[in-house]
Amino acid sequence: MSYQNARHPRGLYVLSAAEMCERFGFYLMAALFVLYMNEKLGWSESYALSANGWYKFFAYFTPIFGGILADRKIGYRRAVLLGTALLGAGYFLVSLPHMLFVAMALLVVGNGLFKPNISTMVGNLYPRDDPRRDDAFSIFYMGINIGAGVSPLVGEALRNTLGWTAAFMASGVAMVCSHIILRVYGAHIRVTEERSSVAAVLDVPLGPDYEDKPDPPEEERKRIIALLIMCGIVLIFWLSFQQNDGTMPLWARDNTDRVIPMLDFRELWVHHQFRLRPWEIPPGVFNAANPTFIVLLTPPIVLVLRWLRRVGVVVSTPTKIGLGMFLTAVSYVIMALAALWGGNTGRVSLWWLLANYLVITIAEIFLSPMGLSMVTKLAPRRMTAMLMGVWLLSTAIGSWLAGKTGAWFWKRWLHSDFFLMLVGASLLAFVFLITQHRRLKSAIPVES
Repeated sequence: MSYQNARHPRGLYVLSAAEMCERFGFYLMAALFVLYMNEKLGWSESYALSANGWYKFFAYFTPIFGGILADRKIGYRRAVLLGTALLGAGYFLVSLPHMLFVAMALLVVGNGLFKPNISTMVGNLYPRDDPRRDDAFSIFYMGINIGAGVSPLVGEALRNTLGWTAAFMASGVAMVCSHIILRVYGAHIRVTEERSSVAAVLDVPLGPDYEDKPDPPEEERKRIIALLIMCGIVLIFWLSFQQNDGTMPLWARDNTDRVIPMLDFRELWVHHQFRLRPWEIPPGVFNAANPTFIVLLTPPIVLVLRWLRRVGVVVSTPTKIGLGMFLTAVSYVIMALAALWGGNTGRVSLWWLLANYLVITIAEIFLSPMGLSMVTKLAPRRMTAMLMGVWLLSTAIGSWLAGKTGAWFWKRWLHSDFFLMLVGASLLAFVFLITQHRRLKSAIPVES
C-alpha cells in the first residue's frame, strides 16, 4: 500500500506540541544545571559534571521500565500524563537546596514514564512500512527543538533578573502546559492505543479482527539484534553530544570571548546618540544554538531527502546514522583546533563554538530522529515501548560517560586532547557501522 501522498494524522501535532513543552523544561535545566551546582551550590566543576552525568544516566535509564510498564499495564497515554505531573513537581522543587535530590528523583521517574511512551505513540500513528515515518519523526524532533531553543534564553534571562528559582520554575510551568495539551486534545492521540497503526493513518474504523501481522521468530530476532547493534553505535554519539550540557557550558564561560558590541538604546532614546557598548553573552545562551540550528536546518534536509526518494534514491536509515557519526567527529575536530588556537587556556572567538554546534546539529538531524524512527520500524509491536527504553538506555550510558569523562579529564588534560578523544571515539563508531551496514539495512522493512 502506498502512503506517499497521505497527510500526517492530527495526533502528530498534538504529541509534538506536548513534547515541545517537555523539552523546554528539560533543556532549560540542562543549560543551567552544571552552572547552578558550580556557582550557586559551590560544588567543584568535576563534582558538578559527575553529578550531572549521574542525573542524565538515571533520567535515560528509567525509560526502559517506563516502557515495560506502559506496554504491559497502564498504556502509553496514562504513562505520559503521569510523567508530565512528576516532571512538573520536580522542576518546581529543584531550586530548593534541601529538596534537590527529591526533585531529581521525581525528574528521573517522570522522564522514565514520559520519554519512551510519547515516542512510541508517534510511531503507532503509522504503519511500519510507511515512508512518511522518518518525516514524522523529523517534524516531531523539530517541535522538540523549538522548545529547546527558546528555553536557554528564557532560563538565562530569568536567572539574571529574578534568580535561579524563577528560572527552574519556568520548566515546571512548561510541564503544566504539556499536561493540559494532552488532556484537551486527547481524542487525537487515543488512536495510538485503541486502533491499529493503519487505521490511525487512514482515519477509518477498520474491523476489530485487524492486526499488523507479526514477524516470524527468526525475522524478529534479526531485527532486535540489529537494533541492539545500533544502540551500541549511537551510545558513542551521546558520549560526544552530551558534552553540550557539561563541558561545553564551562568552555563557553571560561574559554570563549563572549563580549560583543550592542546598540545602547538608552543613549539613542535620551540623547539621540548612536553609541555601541560591550555586552557579555551569558554562557547558558549558547545552549540555544543547537536547537535553533535544528529548527532552521531540518526543513531543507527533509525536503532534500524527500526529493531523493521521489527520484528513486532512498537513503537508508543506517546510512543517515553513519553520516551523523562522521559529522560528530568533524564537530570535535573544530573544537580541538579552537583549543589549540587559544593555547588550551585562553579565550577564542565565539565562532568556533557556533561552528561546532552547527556541524553537530546536522549530525543530530541525521541520527537522533532517524534512530527513533528505526526503533519503531524494527521493534515487534508488543515490545515497542520496552525497546524504545533500550534505545534510551544507550543514551543513558552515553550521558553517564559524558559526565564521567568530563569529571576525569576536563581539568587534567589539555582541552585539545580532550576533544581529540571525542573525535577518535566517533570515528571508531563510524567505522564499526560501516562493517555492519549490510546487516542493518537488511533488517529494516522495505519502505513503500
